[in-house]
Amino acid sequence: MVHVVKSDGRREPFVREKVTVSALKAGAPPEEARAISEAVERVAYDGIPAAEIRRRVLEQLHDRNPEWEENWLVYDRAVKRRGAAAVAMPPAR
Repeated sequence: MVHVVKSDGRREPFVREKVTVSALKAGAPPEEARAISEAVERVAYDGIPAAEIRRRVLEQLHDRNPEWEENWLVYDRAVKRRGAAAVAMPPAR
């Protein structure tokens, strides 16, 4: 089983559906959201930091539709009150 390490050190199982829901909330249609979650799950490893999962989700969103990436960032800042540093912005392209 793959576990994600949260920023406070807690470990929890990787749940693909969480990635799918995040992608849906960002505006991805269901088939794209599922593809994103499957792509992230394929590269996940036991002990993967939550920040790396966020970075990989953002990369997938950006590659498929940059508007979805922006939607996710706006939601994260507004609802979760995270700043740009906390969301582990992907490297500039």
